[in-house]
Amino acid sequence: MAEQIESRVEKELGQMPIGRLLLLYSLPAIIATVASSIYNLVDRIFIGQVVGALALSGLTITLPLMNIATAFGTLIGSGAATIISIRMGENRKEDAMRTLANALLLNLIIGVVISCVGLYFLDDILILLGASNATLPYARTFMQIIFLGNPLSQLFFSLNTIMRASGYPTKAMLSVLLTMVVNVILVYVLIYRLHFGIEGAAIATVAGQLVGLLWVVIHFCKEDSHLYFTSSAFNLQWGIAKHIFSIGLAPFFIHICSCFVVAIMNWQLRNFGGDYAIGAFGIISTVVNLLTVTVLGLAQGMQPIVGYNYGAKQFSRVFRALWITIGIGSCITIVGFVVMQMFPFQIAYLFSDDLVMVTLIRDGMKVYTFMFSLIGFQVVVSNFFQSIGKPKLSIFLSLSRQVLFLIPLIVLLPMFWGLQGVWIAMPIADLLATIVTAILLIYYYNKVISEPIKKEFDYENITTYQSDFIE
Repeated sequence: MAEQIESRVEKELGQMPIGRLLLLYSLPAIIATVASSIYNLVDRIFIGQVVGALALSGLTITLPLMNIATAFGTLIGSGAATIISIRMGENRKEDAMRTLANALLLNLIIGVVISCVGLYFLDDILILLGASNATLPYARTFMQIIFLGNPLSQLFFSLNTIMRASGYPTKAMLSVLLTMVVNVILVYVLIYRLHFGIEGAAIATVAGQLVGLLWVVIHFCKEDSHLYFTSSAFNLQWGIAKHIFSIGLAPFFIHICSCFVVAIMNWQLRNFGGDYAIGAFGIISTVVNLLTVTVLGLAQGMQPIVGYNYGAKQFSRVFRALWITIGIGSCITIVGFVVMQMFPFQIAYLFSDDLVMVTLIRDGMKVYTFMFSLIGFQVVVSNFFQSIGKPKLSIFLSLSRQVLFLIPLIVLLPMFWGLQGVWIAMPIADLLATIVTAILLIYYYNKVISEPIKKEFDYENITTYQSDFIE
């Protein structure tokens, strides 16, 4: 059975037309990432409508800490998933299974350490992140519960990413959908019916991820899965861990930089707009994230296709997958840009009926998302370099947008334009980062890859390439 599954996966990744293959792998990934974002959105709707606007601000204060937990899960999960995809392309299944086992051990160790440190310094961290006397109680209550469940949550993120990359995109999608359903039901019961407040949202989040983790662990315990846990593989190896970290550093830095960006943003918003401005940013970023993770899900679907074919040296298939993914991702962000520019008031009113909060969300969203149509290209190309095992290039792209452009702009522009300057920083950073991304992609294609692809292309390949877009 395992050999049959392996043969099926290899035939799909190495031979199926790219258009159909991208749909097969990306659609479950998109549904999974969007579902994950939706339950965050539902949390904020219930908190804003039932608990109040200040609770939304308190929840926004916790975003950097939530990003840190997600960062380490992504560090291990994305790094291991890329290695596993490449090893599958190289027909090295035993090495792929050792990578899987090492990913589990690394997640448990790092997850426990993060929880202990976070709980011990929680109040100090939240104040450093911009919490005021009014918002600190909400942020503290939420993060105490989140940190207690962090090791399990982090493990779920990682193993689910690996399951998708190992040839089970539909099962990975179902695990996230299961998590979302449990979370949404519990949020409704705990906040709306039982009036647990913000702690109800935290309990629902951890409980949903625990159920999803059980689903994924059961999958990897079955020997008829393409990859599965074996006792001999549970030996923490520094060589494997180092390789996982080196490749996973790109998405890790994206999340870590996001922590600093959100922390600085919160400080500037509090200084120039007060606690309500922080809450408005939380809503804007939640809506933007819903669209961004749609593109990220598309890129995650691209990852095993690109990784496998790169390992198998089928470079024309690698770049067919990239071009198609860029096109679809750009269409998603263009549509998102139009919606957020035309209907900001309607979006804001979903989360709060407080006129001050609604006005801040409406005005901030129109400026903050002015260059959002460019995000699809950035996300896809950054994930592409990660997928082919080029972490330095991916890390550079991540750092250029967050560190080189966005952070300095957030610090400088409010000195001249106040609160408006905070919102303006994002579109300017997006434009500059897109230019850098395009230059790097063109350079890499022309200097490194174009000749092997030209040799690989013949008339039949070009015809297949055209048919991918039709499909």
